[in-house]
Amino acid sequence: MASSLLLAVVCVFDLIAFGLAVAAEQRRNTATLAKDTAGRNYCQYDSDVATGLGVGSLFILVASQVIIMLVTKCLCCGKAMRPSGSRSWAICLFITSWVTFIIAASCLLAGSVRNAYHTKYRDLMGERAPSCQTMRKGVFGAGGAFIVFTGITSELYYVSFSKANNGPPPYARDTGVRMGNL
Repeated sequence: MASSLLLAVVCVFDLIAFGLAVAAEQRRNTATLAKDTAGRNYCQYDSDVATGLGVGSLFILVASQVIIMLVTKCLCCGKAMRPSGSRSWAICLFITSWVTFIIAASCLLAGSVRNAYHTKYRDLMGERAPSCQTMRKGVFGAGGAFIVFTGITSELYYVSFSKANNGPPPYARDTGVRMGNL
């Protein structure tokens, strides 16, 4: 039987990671063009809070995934699951969980790195404005969406894995031909 406490802990971790990703999307950098005392243009960026929020979201997502994988022994280690529909679902959800996790982690990591990048370029000639590059909208938002998908699939994977591991042995009767009968 699946542990309700484990499901609650993983759900809370996923909700915190999602909240941090949404907060990172709301607080991502913006840049404005400013002039220094010599009259040269440069890019002035606001606070860099979104990078920390994105990295925090990534760490909590990783912790959530590690908890599920340690409890289920990453599907490959441990006793064999009994053949059933639950085993098939567990295998499909295991793969889906890892795919969505990799996408979410990639979005959060790329968003954090891109948000931390600030162009240092100054316009020395004074003819054209420097390029004040900022991160596109939706990178942390996509990471947050895939955090939700990862949470759903990893929790369903855990429930299917638990259902496939619990119960009677797959065959209670004699399954083979004995060599003594020949």
